[in-house]
Amino acid sequence: MSAFPFQIAATDGAARTGVLKTPRGDIHTPAFMPVGTAATVKALTVDQVREAGADIILGNTYHLMLRPGAERIARLGGLHRFMRWERPILTDSGGFQVMSLSKISKVTEDAVTFQSHIDGSRHVLSPERSIEIQADLLGSDIVMQLDECVSWPAEEARARAAMELSARWGKRSKAAFGTRDAQVLFGIQQGSTFEALRRESADRLIETGFDGYALGGLAVGEGHEAMCEVLDYAPAMLPADRPRYLMGVGKPIDLVEAVVRGVDMFDCVLPTRSGRHGQAWTRSGPVNLKNARFAEDDTPLDASVPCPASRNYSKAYLHHLVKSEELLAQVMLSWHNIAFFQTLMSELRQAIAEGRLDAYRKAFKAQQGVD
Repeated sequence: MSAFPFQIAATDGAARTGVLKTPRGDIHTPAFMPVGTAATVKALTVDQVREAGADIILGNTYHLMLRPGAERIARLGGLHRFMRWERPILTDSGGFQVMSLSKISKVTEDAVTFQSHIDGSRHVLSPERSIEIQADLLGSDIVMQLDECVSWPAEEARARAAMELSARWGKRSKAAFGTRDAQVLFGIQQGSTFEALRRESADRLIETGFDGYALGGLAVGEGHEAMCEVLDYAPAMLPADRPRYLMGVGKPIDLVEAVVRGVDMFDCVLPTRSGRHGQAWTRSGPVNLKNARFAEDDTPLDASVPCPASRNYSKAYLHHLVKSEELLAQVMLSWHNIAFFQTLMSELRQAIAEGRLDAYRKAFKAQQGVD
């Protein structure tokens, strides 16, 4: 029995809406987790993130272990106290950033050795060390196993090797994590775009036994259609009574299609990254506020989104901020984007509960101009 009960309230096809109950508060699913890379959701205060509707945020183990250091955060009372976010936090294992950001990395059966992208210093990250950093030093509520994620395209043999190593590291992560009353551990399904590998990965994870299950190795270059093809079968391979988390996804249409296929949790840097570059996500797709056509547009970004940045300021004003390179532009657009993603999740939950998800999906795709 997991320390965090997962209560499914309603289903519509493969989609589910429910609540993951944690000591620090309920997480309503489907849920989108804003990414707090370095103990901050970029450009926003935690109060703004919460006001936007987020129940949970994600912290990046790789970045935090390098700066300011996991031991320092522990001495300062843990990640929640350090960043003043008292609701749930999920931390990733650090494995993806090690593979993608470090100057040099070497993977062995025991661990991954890498050089920091910041100063070139040498570090070793094993399954056990990853658990120690996340659970003991940062104090995460949801902890992720260390895995190996391969880029796309991947040869089947390479994808198999990474999947098998991830399965073995999953067992070691579970042993290091043990049993805890106020924290849970998620395993990560790998296998790239190969259905047989995804099945084997899921079977091995279930044999080990985790509190939740993530789908890794997607949104790494395979594209929307290929991702959806994997999601047609991969979520159903994982236990129906535990949360399913699609890592690193994504665009609003990706979220909708994944929810339809039975995914419960998401994270992505897209809302704040877009906001820092003058882009707002709306019901009609992304909007570039740098565009001159907004210079005298007195309408708000989206009056239906319950966020001051969405309702109370004109596109003309936001265009002016962006063109003037004012810092407030990054704040306002990031805040709107996070709120838009949270509103999308709320609408998906309501559509599932009312049994009209298919109609919502069709209408949303039409609004976004997607076939």
